[in-house]
Amino acid sequence: MKHDAHGRWFWTLSWIAAGWIAWELLYYEQFKLNAAEGSVEGVFRPLAVWLGISAAEPQLRWGVALLEIAAVVLVLNQPTRLWGALMTAGLMGGAVFLHALGPIGIDPYGDGAVLFKEACFTLLVALALAWLHRDEFALPRRFALRTA
Repeated sequence: MKHDAHGRWFWTLSWIAAGWIAWELLYYEQFKLNAAEGSVEGVFRPLAVWLGISAAEPQLRWGVALLEIAAVVLVLNQPTRLWGALMTAGLMGGAVFLHALGPIGIDPYGDGAVLFKEACFTLLVALALAWLHRDEFALPRRFALRTA
């Protein structure tokens, strides 16, 4: 997309949304990557046990962290912003699902469900960002469907 095509409001909203996603995901990386007790015992160990892979908790935690870092790189890069937003929506959709219906629970830390609320908000921001960039979604021409 060209700057002229959407105007200043589009780019302002797009950067605010991308900035929120980047800040939110990167903030929580410190807890995942440093094996903070709350991250391990409050989220990833119960999740790993629930999934039947209890011995793989560190790999699960690191895998999620790496996916979130990849989403940040994509969302902060204008040409890949749509893909970063979609990746973030998938990650946050999974987080919301696992909090609501999985072993983690809505309020695992007894703090008023801050983590769950942030995941819900970040999911909505990611969906809004993907919607803003929706016209960038196109298959390359070699994969385009042809009509007779």
